[in-house]
Amino acid sequence: MIALSLAEIAAVVGGQTHDIPDPSVEVTGPVVRDSREVEPGSLFVAFVGERVDGHDYAAAVVEAGAAAVLASRPVGVPAIVVDDVQTALGALARHVVHKLGATLVALTGSAGKTSTKDLIAQVLRRKAPTVFTPGSLNNEIGLPLTALSATEETKFLVLEMGARGIGHIRYLADLTPPRIGLVLNVGTAHIGEFGGREQIAQAKGELVESLPPESDGGTAILNADDPLVRAMASRTKAKVVFFGESGEADVRAENVRLTDSGQPAFSLHTPSGCSDVTMRLYGEHHVSNALAAAAVAHELGMSAEEIATALSEAGSLSRWRMEVTERPDGVTIVNDAYNANPESMRAALRALAAMGKGRRTWAVLGKMAELGDEALAEHDAVGRLAVRLNVGKLVAVGGREAAWLQLGAYNEGSWGEESVHVSDAQAAVDLLRSELRPGDVVLVKASRSVGLESVAQALLATGAEGEVATR
Repeated sequence: MIALSLAEIAAVVGGQTHDIPDPSVEVTGPVVRDSREVEPGSLFVAFVGERVDGHDYAAAVVEAGAAAVLASRPVGVPAIVVDDVQTALGALARHVVHKLGATLVALTGSAGKTSTKDLIAQVLRRKAPTVFTPGSLNNEIGLPLTALSATEETKFLVLEMGARGIGHIRYLADLTPPRIGLVLNVGTAHIGEFGGREQIAQAKGELVESLPPESDGGTAILNADDPLVRAMASRTKAKVVFFGESGEADVRAENVRLTDSGQPAFSLHTPSGCSDVTMRLYGEHHVSNALAAAAVAHELGMSAEEIATALSEAGSLSRWRMEVTERPDGVTIVNDAYNANPESMRAALRALAAMGKGRRTWAVLGKMAELGDEALAEHDAVGRLAVRLNVGKLVAVGGREAAWLQLGAYNEGSWGEESVHVSDAQAAVDLLRSELRPGDVVLVKASRSVGLESVAQALLATGAEGEVATR
């Protein structure tokens, strides 16, 4: 974080200083909520969770070098005491972002947020120092913590914004006001909580409503291929830039194709020129993500050639998202188990089909959470798609939702041993260990709560007779 005195922080957050001998002492280290991340000069934020109370670690973090604790009660060591720690953290982030003057890019969408955020960061940091959301820390705690990790050298701040209801993105955008707002898509993730895609579109569109007008540099970057996103152009006074494969898009892809290994290639067209891209990532769905990143970068002054080079060299920065690892015996494990919704599940299956041409393919799939009344139909549809894509074998893992996956496959014509329903991750591991052959390709994917990454990890450990080569 930029250096601020404890007195200044207290004023910004409306707190009272307790047990602070010298309020002019500056916070020069990171703002953290995990006591294990404390460094000399840190500000430790004491949240009260269901199982852990951060206040209990106050003495230990000061002993480790923290300048003070942001707390909701006195803790016997230097502290700034506030009524609500989360509100205070947000106020501090807003103050720092305003003081920095960095260009803030915010993005949201039903699918692909984290992958796209990682692409944007890898492209922009070729131009100037860039800070971006680690992993998927895109909520009312993770977002301000990311913003507070920026320094005086930071020129671009790339923030992922998630939402589980109307008003969430408006709140996040108020904490860290963006100049550029990107909306990727409106899908069915969390549809059970929102009640429908129109409600999801209403929530996601709060981002473009929060942007400054075009005269003040505001830019809304919208997916021309998604009608619900394209319609958001009427909800903003900012400049509107469209991306996609549509001929209407300002930044678009032409001649989209997949390499023999399942990596997307295309010709990138921007208002200032064209250049060819061949990505290191896997799956055609990354074309849309790449175009979104390209639109942001072009708006910030990068040429088509610079953008294409950066996209062609970009990798995956966040774990368990289409992580492709080849075992010494030639079995390829695709760990995409961080999360799942119908859109990302279909994209992953298509990527598996492309990667597995001429090889035997396995789809180890589990529950997609938070789909409400759409759950049965969506799981059934994924099972059917696996059959249509000629996936060699579907392994449905878990309870009711897994049974629906297998039922979809069965109803699509998978009547033999092409699909199987197993009770849990260990049963899936046991089955795969006994049946995998060299050259097989295995996709592992489910919602985060299912924990199917353990299947991928176990299969990699099984094949680790020598050094495992990661592509």
